[in-house]
Amino acid sequence: MLKRLGIRYKQARDYLRSPDENYIAKLQEVQQIIQRSAEDPEHIVVLFLDELTFYRQPSLARAYERSGKAQPLARLGHRTNYTSRIVAGMEIWQGKVVYLQRSKITLATLRVYYQHLADSFPEAETIYVIQDNWPVHYHPDVLAVLMEQELQWPLRKLQNWPAEPRKGIQSLNLPIKLVFLPSYAPWTNPIEKLWRKMKQEVLHLHRYEDHWDELRDRMSNYLDHYSTGSAELLHYVGLSKPETLYKLPAS
Repeated sequence: MLKRLGIRYKQARDYLRSPDENYIAKLQEVQQIIQRSAEDPEHIVVLFLDELTFYRQPSLARAYERSGKAQPLARLGHRTNYTSRIVAGMEIWQGKVVYLQRSKITLATLRVYYQHLADSFPEAETIYVIQDNWPVHYHPDVLAVLMEQELQWPLRKLQNWPAEPRKGIQSLNLPIKLVFLPSYAPWTNPIEKLWRKMKQEVLHLHRYEDHWDELRDRMSNYLDHYSTGSAELLHYVGLSKPETLYKLPAS
């Protein structure tokens, strides 16, 4: 009966729907920025930014193994399952990746990263950094080092946040403008696919469970491969033609 009805027994998958009432408008804003960058990509730089946490212990995944009862093994170490964090931005025309690896992504880390980002594009007049809505991204201590922001959409601020940046934080006026994606919509950020690629090629079933420093070096070396750009990476993440990144309804 099920066969006649066209029904099959299937594995479920995670499903997330963005509740953002400005979902379409925010994506339209991103597309407009990309179109402006297409006319002058050297001076109007666009990147997608995100953070990744990885662990000392290997993650599980499918892998090739001999036929029979043998299974691929994720060999676990006997020490604490340390974590490390990466913040990275992926430029949309050349595929250049600019990153920092730290034990934690703090406000100070983001300030250092933005300075590194500005230094990586010395000819840029404006660097648009497109990212998710993690509140740390727009903390006053972070905004203090950037050029004046024109934030079009309301952002959630924590009650214990200061209204102004803390004393001693130098105003650098870095040529960086922040652009925020729809809330709870990771599929709108192409750099998520870079994380997937890295997990598949480095983290899944890795053999560095007792060599934490070597694993961290391996992650850095992997991202260094994209430090000058990669057409292959752009194709993988869906940025071969950035102007058509989102399929939006006709206005």
